[in-house]
Amino acid sequence: MNFDKELDARGLNCPLPILRAKKTLGELAGGQVLKIIATDPGSVKDFAAFAKQTGNELLSTAEAGGEYTFFIKKK
Repeated sequence: MNFDKELDARGLNCPLPILRAKKTLGELAGGQVLKIIATDPGSVKDFAAFAKQTGNELLSTAEAGGEYTFFIKKK
């Protein structure tokens, strides 16, 4: 999937991945996509809730080898 910026949140625990994503999304223009890589298993539900609360679109969630990858499109 194409993306405009990548955020490496590996090794960070809740709420840091969400806080870093929020800050990074603030730097993007509407319609741009942020790729986030995290290792916190709780980030799966956290990013789903974050997208719903902020109106940003969670395009995909994937897990491989203990790493979770999210693509969020800024509204």
